[in-house]
Amino acid sequence: AVIGTRSGARADAPTVLLYAHYDVQPPLDESAWRTPPFELTEVDGRWYGRGAADCKGNIVMHLAALRALGDEIDINLKLVVEGSEEQGTGGLEELVVAQPDTFRADAILVCDTGNAAVGKPAATVTLRGMVNVVVTMESSSTELHSGMFGGAAPDALAALVHTLATLRDSDGNTTIDGLESDQVWRGEAYPQDQFRSDAAILNGVSILGTGTVSDMLWARPALTILGIDCPPVVGSAAAIVPKASARLNLRIPPGVSPESAEAALRAHLISATPWGIDCVVETEATGSPFAAETDGPAYRAFATAMSEAYGVEMTHLGQGGSIPLCNVFDELYPDAEIILTRVE
Repeated sequence: AVIGTRSGARADAPTVLLYAHYDVQPPLDESAWRTPPFELTEVDGRWYGRGAADCKGNIVMHLAALRALGDEIDINLKLVVEGSEEQGTGGLEELVVAQPDTFRADAILVCDTGNAAVGKPAATVTLRGMVNVVVTMESSSTELHSGMFGGAAPDALAALVHTLATLRDSDGNTTIDGLESDQVWRGEAYPQDQFRSDAAILNGVSILGTGTVSDMLWARPALTILGIDCPPVVGSAAAIVPKASARLNLRIPPGVSPESAEAALRAHLISATPWGIDCVVETEATGSPFAAETDGPAYRAFATAMSEAYGVEMTHLGQGGSIPLCNVFDELYPDAEIILTRVE
């Protein structure tokens, strides 16, 4: 983590912390990229490069603003740029807990989300939390020949498929006993056509859920099957599978604790397992959702500045991904205003 500070002239001046990160996910197959991943490239008036939006552009945004303002800001400033965000929890979260005074501020700008569209500024006011689990079904101590035993012998893979199918209804709504699934998003709408384009959904494939896109992304729980351990198609035998596992990711909106969501998911999976098959649910990781306060002086100043700069009112977004650092800031500095945005 790179940390810089500058003191204001007044002893009672408020403190603002500016945050961004410089690390990125690996580019993998560089030949699959339209432009060189680590060479900043301009295309049709836009800049492209690995991490240009997430989150290197925000470092440039901070520095450009500070250089433009020069010595005109009579506040205390803290700037932190870290290199551990993309690996998940840990890293800076642990440093903040170990050195709380280093990062203490009255207003914290976490610049790692996004805007509604080009020319349409936004503040992200909610982040979904998450619960990751691995569920394992086991039906027998050995593989069994499907011709000799199929039809009467219980099948762990079939039991897993059956159980996972209970986590969504026919419309695609997440249906976990004990979790509400009808909440409504009150901020900026996400147009269906735009979402279909952004998500590269194939023609004829439906967008999931009975709510709006914004409801489904930002206000309701969402269960995703991340992976399944079972025999691959190539090389598979005529055998009844005795053991199969799936890794699940449950995203939860503000108002739902990861503890209650984990308990509900665990109970649902065990209850839905058929035929008395052994079901084990192991929790990998959890993270709390986050909701920002939007009625403080820093937030009002931020919204006014956005409106003046863009000529339109700032809007509100949610984000499906979690930023664990926000929860750490919120717990350590309960009186601080936390504002989420990004240059993207």
